[in-house]
Amino acid sequence: MRTKPSSAITRSTRSRVPGLTRSGRFSTFETVPSETPAAAATSLRVAAELAGRAPTVVHVVGGGSQNHLLCQLTADATGLPVLAGPSEAAALGNVLVQARSLGAQLPDLAAMRDLVRRTHELHRFEPRPGLDWDAAEQRLLAGDVA
Repeated sequence: MRTKPSSAITRSTRSRVPGLTRSGRFSTFETVPSETPAAAATSLRVAAELAGRAPTVVHVVGGGSQNHLLCQLTADATGLPVLAGPSEAAALGNVLVQARSLGAQLPDLAAMRDLVRRTHELHRFEPRPGLDWDAAEQRLLAGDVA
């Protein structure tokens, strides 16, 4: 297992993403750098190793779920289907928790997830075969990205 993939990802991304300041804060995010899907694949693999479980799907929520290119490349890089949406996940989660605290018939997290599933359209992106994301990930970890 790689010990510090996030530091290699951070170094690489900071040097490549337009609009990213020296402090690491985004002023604007203008493009989807090619490193982003490879970084997602690395992070997902590390998280799976730590959890001792293999994921079967990647959920992309928030604003990134509206970027179909990012979602497709993430599916390609991870080799897993991506379910994108809802785009306002944080606000929606907040409303659901408040509704539950006020007595709405949402007994648990599963019921809240079911409600979201029934009321919001999710987009599914399937991984495309034949793309060499392993090589891209190795270049990313080595800091050899152009």
